Amino acid sequence: MRYYGDRLKYIREEHDLSQYEISELLGFKKRVYGNFEREETIIPLKHLNFLCNYFNVSLDYIFGFSNEKKYKNMKEEVNTNLIRERLRKLREEHNLTQKDLAKILHVSPSAISEYERKAKLIATPFLYDICQKYNISADYLLGKIDNPKYLK
Repeated sequence: MRYYGDRLKYIREEHDLSQYEISELLGFKKRVYGNFEREETIIPLKHLNFLCNYFNVSLDYIFGFSNEKKYKNMKEEVNTNLIRERLRKLREEHNLTQKDLAKILHVSPSAISEYERKAKLIATPFLYDICQKYNISADYLLGKIDNPKYLK
């Protein structure tokens, strides 16, 4: 299942940029960025967010959750405090323990705990899966937009 590579490629080509030019922006060799576009390697969220800001698009657009390229009043920075709060709130709204959510998303309970404690930045595949499963905006969960946005 492809969930960001096609849109990354489309946006890069729309801006008439090569994989090499994007690699230079990110500080990688061309083949590394090419692997991100082909989704042979998972792009870390911090680099994906950088590209969203660079191309002036939302994460929801990159993930294919929305055809709206950018939301009004969208912030550039990911807010780890809001991630923690919003992830916990989402879990509690669905009456799930950390262990329940971990089982649903096929991750370890300690990963959920770390995300909710802000010990580490959420992983790109986990973000995608939780947004898709619970129809919630990636930009909202990351604190890039203020109001909850529910996906179709």
